[in-house]
Amino acid sequence: MIDFKSTLKIALNSLKVNKMRSALTSLGIIIGVGAVIVMLAIGSGANKKVQENMESMGSNLLTIRSATAKTGGVSMGFGTKPTLSLKDAKAIKKQARGVEAVSGVLNSSKQVMYGNQNWQTSIYGIENAYLYIKNYEIQSGHSFTMDDNLNASKVAIIGTTVEKELFGDVNSIGKTIRVGNVPFKIIGTLKSKGQMGPMDQDDLIFIPITTAQRKVFGTDFPGSVNQIIVKAKSLEDSNTAQSDITEILRTRHNLGKTQENDFDIRNSAEFQEKMKSTVRTFAILLASIASVSLVVGGIGIMNIMLVSVTERTKEIGIRMAIGARAQDIRAQFLIEALVLSLLGGLIGVVAGIVIALLIGAFFDTTILITLPPILLSFGFSGLVGIGFGYYPAYKASLLNPIDALRYE
Repeated sequence: MIDFKSTLKIALNSLKVNKMRSALTSLGIIIGVGAVIVMLAIGSGANKKVQENMESMGSNLLTIRSATAKTGGVSMGFGTKPTLSLKDAKAIKKQARGVEAVSGVLNSSKQVMYGNQNWQTSIYGIENAYLYIKNYEIQSGHSFTMDDNLNASKVAIIGTTVEKELFGDVNSIGKTIRVGNVPFKIIGTLKSKGQMGPMDQDDLIFIPITTAQRKVFGTDFPGSVNQIIVKAKSLEDSNTAQSDITEILRTRHNLGKTQENDFDIRNSAEFQEKMKSTVRTFAILLASIASVSLVVGGIGIMNIMLVSVTERTKEIGIRMAIGARAQDIRAQFLIEALVLSLLGGLIGVVAGIVIALLIGAFFDTTILITLPPILLSFGFSGLVGIGFGYYPAYKASLLNPIDALRYE
């Protein structure tokens, strides 16, 4: 039976004798484990950031855009031809299954002025449910009332970017801004949502949709909107709602069976799933690239252990001559390889965590360090040690004691 304690002691003593070589041998594992942890932390952080951005935009959303206008045979894009109305939005709310909230939207870019300050921003005419649907929260002041939309009140809620550009550090509540020639009293400011890719989610102004229709944008058709935003009750309900909305709008717009839709529906669930899949693929790719370092480190261990077997041939012969069996020799070299790998893995874990945190701090990026990748990397380093240390250990155990003692 193998005396594990004495075998471990012999293996550790052997590693201590060649400290520099042991350290250099472990270096490949250190780099490999550290790289895996850093890459997975970056990938997990990116995935978390995408999820946060998606949630900030609202969940279970269906965006219905009006048809595309054509000028000289050139398509101007969805939303340029008025085919949707507030009556469509009301019909969807009343008839479609799985719908929680609905808001019509009329939006465009406008120049906004306050005193001698001006700023080009996006103006959104919305119904009261829009803030809830898109997860916007009021920072100060209050939201629109039902009367604001009924009476086409000239009131506005502004994002933090607009507030900063027009007012600086001055409290904007109660102040009057001008959108074109129309004055608007600011009744509320929004909590910041930050950037979503190239889009600044705080660079906007909300006004009642009736005010937008009658006093800001003007519409060729009373009650028309660019978009209708729908929030489904759940992810599962979004597909049901999409199907019902298609039927409702086709019926309301008197479209025949052979006619194409004069609207476009985008399901946020599909977009979110594609984004998550892309980020997961990116994270796996990063981890796979980093794992190559572990394999390279394992090859380094195997090479050094083979050299060690050659250098210590006489030592092996002496051990066999005084009673050590083949499995004892094999265990000794396997333990040496395993200790080198685990020690390198432990140092690599610490180094990987520190480097990941530094990357997050210096580059202002989201880093997510979790326990599973750490355990996986550390465990894999042990497997690499066993896998690549087995052949040198097996080769050492096959040595003939007499030949080994004669080796010069």
